[in-house]
Amino acid sequence: MSTQHAGFADCCLMSNAVFTGVEDRPRAGGVAVKGNRILAVGTLSEIENLVGPDTKVLRYGDQLIMAGFHDFHIHLLLGSLQQQCVHLWKAKSAEEAARMVKEYADQRPDDPWIIGFSWYHLYWENKQLPHRSTLDKYVPDRPVFLFNAECHGAWLNSKALKLAGITRDTPDPPYGAIARDGAGEPTGFLYESAMALAKQAFQFPRERRISLLQGFLRHAASLGVTSVADMFPLVTMELGNLDMYREFDETGQLTVRIHFLVECNGDLERPRRLREEYKSGKLQFSGLKNFLDGVPATYTAFLLEPYSDNASTRGSTLVPQELIDEWTIKADREGFRIRYHACGDAAVRLGLDCFEAARRKNGVRDSRHTIEHIEVIDPGDISRFGKLGVIASMQPEHIASAERFAENAYVSRLGPKRIPYAWPIHSLLKTGAKLAFGSDFPVVALDPMLEIYRAVTRLHNDGEPAGGWIPAERITLAEALRAYTLGSAYGNFREHELGTLEAGKLADLIVLDRNLFAVDAEEIRQTKVCLTMMDGSIVYEA
Repeated sequence: MSTQHAGFADCCLMSNAVFTGVEDRPRAGGVAVKGNRILAVGTLSEIENLVGPDTKVLRYGDQLIMAGFHDFHIHLLLGSLQQQCVHLWKAKSAEEAARMVKEYADQRPDDPWIIGFSWYHLYWENKQLPHRSTLDKYVPDRPVFLFNAECHGAWLNSKALKLAGITRDTPDPPYGAIARDGAGEPTGFLYESAMALAKQAFQFPRERRISLLQGFLRHAASLGVTSVADMFPLVTMELGNLDMYREFDETGQLTVRIHFLVECNGDLERPRRLREEYKSGKLQFSGLKNFLDGVPATYTAFLLEPYSDNASTRGSTLVPQELIDEWTIKADREGFRIRYHACGDAAVRLGLDCFEAARRKNGVRDSRHTIEHIEVIDPGDISRFGKLGVIASMQPEHIASAERFAENAYVSRLGPKRIPYAWPIHSLLKTGAKLAFGSDFPVVALDPMLEIYRAVTRLHNDGEPAGGWIPAERITLAEALRAYTLGSAYGNFREHELGTLEAGKLADLIVLDRNLFAVDAEEIRQTKVCLTMMDGSIVYEA
């Protein structure tokens, strides 16, 4: 038994299945908690010895006890907003989506802006981008802002365009575009950074911001998420709720540890201040983030060779390459960690090249720079992650962005030569890369079980393709759980106090309703959380 110090525990949790994260399989035993720390992890009899007259004892039979999930990539404000907005995922056409927006708008007559999420034109019958006129027909009098499924584009009605000052004469912003019709008029679709032209949609009063954060904390606790990395930047627009986070932290209401990142843009004055100002156990500045490219679905991911179904483009960087290199070296010199969104193989290579250049210029240090997403990679770059100490931050649920494998747009976008290197999770692990899992919430749901299921099966929701898409890239359950706990803790420089069940670490742990190691993989998605403990306090109990 490992014990931090003598004395009875405040709480003991016991089960026939305790996954510490240090070993590959769960074992019978328990976890003793005192204050906000793990006092001991040991056999059932060893933990019984720490039960005193005032100790709370919780017995869970065969249910799995493990470390709390640490989501390494979310957009907290955007995700909490999505919880309270209209969801358009099921719409099969622009018309159907617009009707859903009207129904939602009618239920919320006092909302100054109508905000929605998750429409996806590739799954519509005509596969065409929508037009503002369709929204105008149903909601003409209030501004509407609807994120697409990847949050890399938005559909607006005419009222929203007017309030944002977007006309036929508005120039395209850097790293973005205003879609226009044949006459040059805005169609209502904004690509990438053009979304920031309408950022007034996200200026909420205090009461709404409190409600959004409270809703997120409840949701996260119910899913066993005890820590997150909150990405403020969203293609030249920052969406965060920092003052509210601090207020909740200082009043003891923060039930999820938040590690936040701000934009990497060459200006380090604000990051320097944030680094000094935010370093509590529950709210920490974590580094800088930016976008190297977009996403394959809209041909904005940056590829080494042209798209297989659109030879006219291979995408491009969202920021000029020379600027990215300059910003990386400058920020690295001052000890900042940097995380770059890179979906395409050319963007992944660019990120690695920049981190390598920073090492040459500034010297080698424990920087824990990170590449986000890595949806496709050139095989020659796989081993560079381990060699350069770059973390691979991945969200396996993106593998099955389509409900049915037959509708998977990546197959046609990438083509047969690149497909074997799509989401190369196992290849990265076996070459020594540090792997950290997250959800990209709200692009997909916050539920870690979806990511775990996808990583170990690589199946779509229709059970196809047999054996999984690129089965060589499946990983084991233990590897997937570690990536979602210890891997993310390492990514946030907190592996010494989070990510595994060990004496002396912070008491962030969860209990699942079944032992994942004893059930068929298909049951993973149905698994629920019975209890969530964060900082030694029970913050959710089913």
